[in-house]
Amino acid sequence: MLHEPAAEVGIENASKKKASLGVWFFFLYLIFYGGFVVIGVLNYELLATEVVAGLNLALVYGIGLIVFAVLLGMLYNFLCSKYEDDLNTKEVQE
Repeated sequence: MLHEPAAEVGIENASKKKASLGVWFFFLYLIFYGGFVVIGVLNYELLATEVVAGLNLALVYGIGLIVFAVLLGMLYNFLCSKYEDDLNTKEVQE
């Protein structure tokens, strides 16, 4: 049985841009997550404060982190696809 890729894989033109974008998004998310941790360590009473519709800050911030991660993932996918399309179009034109 052969174990080969199902599709022919060529040169990955956008890998540097995609890696750089991933690192930027990681640090962006790390800042927001770090804010949650800092609040939890330095002023944990603040997390019990009701913010919206009877929900406390811990719950709202936690759900916000999850939603933010999903949005970053979707944006990463969109931008990486755009980078690949742009670079592959340039490669075909040359």
